[in-house]
Amino acid sequence: MKPIDVLKDFYGFSSFRGNQEAVIANVLDGKDTIALMPTGAGKSVCYQVPAMLQSGVTLVISPLIALMKDQVDGLNNIGISAAFLNSTQALYEQRAISDRVLSGDIKLLYLAPERLFSESNQTLDLLKKSQISLVAIDEAHCVSQWGHDFRPEYLNIGKLRDELQKVPFLALTATADQLTRKDIANKLRLHEPKWFISSFDRPNISYKVVQRSDGIHQLLEFLGQRRKETGIIYCLSRMNVEETAKVLQNEGFRALPYHAGLERVTRQKHQEAFIKDEVNIIVATIAFGMGIDKSNVRFVVHMNMPQNIESYYQETGRAGRDGLASEAVLFFSFGDNITLSRMIEKSDNPAYIKTMKTKLATMVRFCQTQQCRRRFLLNYFDEKTIEDCGNCDICLDKGHKADMTVYSQMMLSAIARLQERYGLGYVILILRGSNAAKIADRDKELSVYGIGKDQPESFWKTLGNQLLVEGYIEPRDTEYPTYALTELAWQKLKQKDKIFLSMQKVDLGAKKSEGYDANLFERLKNLRFSLSRKLNLPPYLVFSDATLTEMARYYPLDKTSLLAVNGVGQTKAENYGEDFLKVIHQYVEENDIPVTSIRGSSEGSGRSRTQDHFGKVRSKGLGTATETLRLLKEGLSLEQIAEKRKLASTTIESHIIKLVEAGLISRTSFIDQGSIDEIIKQQEINQNTFLKPLKEHFGEKYSYFQLRIATCKIWKSDEKEHSV
Repeated sequence: MKPIDVLKDFYGFSSFRGNQEAVIANVLDGKDTIALMPTGAGKSVCYQVPAMLQSGVTLVISPLIALMKDQVDGLNNIGISAAFLNSTQALYEQRAISDRVLSGDIKLLYLAPERLFSESNQTLDLLKKSQISLVAIDEAHCVSQWGHDFRPEYLNIGKLRDELQKVPFLALTATADQLTRKDIANKLRLHEPKWFISSFDRPNISYKVVQRSDGIHQLLEFLGQRRKETGIIYCLSRMNVEETAKVLQNEGFRALPYHAGLERVTRQKHQEAFIKDEVNIIVATIAFGMGIDKSNVRFVVHMNMPQNIESYYQETGRAGRDGLASEAVLFFSFGDNITLSRMIEKSDNPAYIKTMKTKLATMVRFCQTQQCRRRFLLNYFDEKTIEDCGNCDICLDKGHKADMTVYSQMMLSAIARLQERYGLGYVILILRGSNAAKIADRDKELSVYGIGKDQPESFWKTLGNQLLVEGYIEPRDTEYPTYALTELAWQKLKQKDKIFLSMQKVDLGAKKSEGYDANLFERLKNLRFSLSRKLNLPPYLVFSDATLTEMARYYPLDKTSLLAVNGVGQTKAENYGEDFLKVIHQYVEENDIPVTSIRGSSEGSGRSRTQDHFGKVRSKGLGTATETLRLLKEGLSLEQIAEKRKLASTTIESHIIKLVEAGLISRTSFIDQGSIDEIIKQQEINQNTFLKPLKEHFGEKYSYFQLRIATCKIWKSDEKEHSV
């Protein structure tokens, strides 16, 4: 059996991703290996596939019990024998698993690092007696004091390397800067390891950083259209976690808190409820997450700025592990920098303080940058790129800068006349002519007092934030946040140059539309949930969201076409296939959706499994639009069809939209491709699917009908549209 055969039969995928295949080949050659892969890139496949191809047992060292259990449940669910040993098990359970390891009945054994060299050394004795084919170290950055999650017990792994000299070691991590990378190889005592560094890019994640004003209100705005989606919300303190969770519960969201101050039983209960989709939002401190292998997290929100880029990348990486479009939103306030800086200074290690403060300063730069955020992240991890991603707030906001010269001069002048001794809140009170008790009488005499009262407080807050991120003002390192003008600001003021800023408010509620049948997807999710309850498994271990969306896009109706769906292997097809096919059959019949005959397999053609095996799907339910189609094919114009059928022109236009969406006619019969591209690009900039903003932007250039044609969704993106 070859690695690709294991991947197909057990995991249901027809090709490896990124460096997976190269890492597996190096491991099978018996060489020490270090793999840096982004979260969601499939690190576990790199040791699970070799485990099935080698005699003996693969030892997996993993930091958290919850992660072990999920991994073991997932492997057993696809027909791979796996087990874990940890302190939650009774002595008789541990003995039974040890016996299975010695008899060769288990292919993968999961252990926590602290168990390797316990007082009795029973685990080490077991490993010495067993045939160990590979040692895989997950979250390998934990071995480094320069990593964002250093764990002293990981240093024991270096001792294990000395005990198992001839066994290859595989270290895996999603985040490691240059200092941490050196530490991983040295502390684990690896033998001339070969490095495999994958791209850190997570193209399915859209990054947004928003100036925090009213955090809870902003959070509720974001969650408004995402009530059914799964997400993690990170807060800096336990109190904020509790308060935020309570607000969300009062607003009708299924949310629970998670932090180290809760009883262990409560924490486990809340985590399990989240994993099993009994709640869809967890509000947590950074204590939550490393042990979570949940693939269907659609968003990660940071209510406060993280301490460093590594933590931010690791935490946002918990979104979209299944490859589907996901979001990372960070609410930023410069006050976070002061709070985090004080936390770092509590250490008695000067080298640590210096390193962590440097990392914190980089995190602040990320929040304030005006370059593509994805490019910033990739460059930080030494992955040089000059191309913008088009999928972060900076990229999506390009082209929206307005002339803010006059108002900027007002604010900059106010900061200067206040001798750069105040925060933006006080500066705004001066500009708006406030009579608040805190306003000093001398400041009311300033020429800038009240000159900005024509604009609301929210306008000035936005302007101040933009002047900050564009580099016109900078915070001073004082006990309280005060702001000073930069050299750039003085230069602009002296030369009276224009200042252009982006004042457009980030639309937190905007959401991209799906490219699959959302109603069928919900039915499949409900079925998955009920099955998972019966099996006592997390729903995503039955099928991931990515697999369900593919079913909801292509409507598989038999076992052959079901096996063509990515993520459906032989074991899952046997165990769950009949239930899911039944739901799809019923839905297709209820909605009169015809599916043509399944295509034959095109093995080796380079096409995806889904493209090879699925026929064309055409939406019926077209009603009288079929008559419009017939007349259109006869060569009649839309006006002639409306007149002949005695229907309003808008009704005929609605028929055309239906026919285009069904893929029965081409939209380019009514609008050229260049115009379609222009409209779609503007829609992406708007970050919403509404037509009114498009109409306001283009004016009379395009009619509402043309805008609808350009933005409607075709049933099959991989099918060519039919020309009339």
